[in-house]
Amino acid sequence: MARAGVTVERLTVAAAELADEVGFGNVTVAALARRFGVKEASLYSHIRNARDLRTRVALLALAELADEVAAALAGRAGKDALVAFAGAYRDYAKRHPGRYAAGQMELDPETAAASAGPRHAEMARAILRGYDLAEPDQTDAVRMLGAVFHGYVSLETAGGFRHHPRDADASWARCLDALDSALRNWPRP
Repeated sequence: MARAGVTVERLTVAAAELADEVGFGNVTVAALARRFGVKEASLYSHIRNARDLRTRVALLALAELADEVAAALAGRAGKDALVAFAGAYRDYAKRHPGRYAAGQMELDPETAAASAGPRHAEMARAILRGYDLAEPDQTDAVRMLGAVFHGYVSLETAGGFRHHPRDADASWARCLDALDSALRNWPRP
């Protein structure tokens, strides 16, 4: 019988909180059981295995981030939308480093298709419509935005900019200026 109060949803949120505290790579069923004060075996009536738990955290993170980006984008277009999207992405990663890492987890194709991942791509494409990019340029631009956002955030959260006199926020703003310029002046074949 399942322990009272332990649900899949509570386990997922607790695992996400644990990921933010100790890193996504350190989220285990054993660590979660300790957090709930139960035996590890009792959690298996709610989750299949550690991969299932980690996938649930990834799905939660993708959904949370999509909601935050959508709220930031409301009513915005062009560079304003680009900056809002990027800012929401960066802010989420800084506030929730473990969840952000979970969102980078490779999901099986069926799970990925049912996740908030496609919603992220659609929001990025909505921004790019303001730059008048058609396929295949739009796909290339989505990949470029993802690479820049993820690369910057990953370096920043790992402390890569800590010992440089240039403020990371100032560099972020200049990166977004450069992205806006690149998108407005996208090279034509």
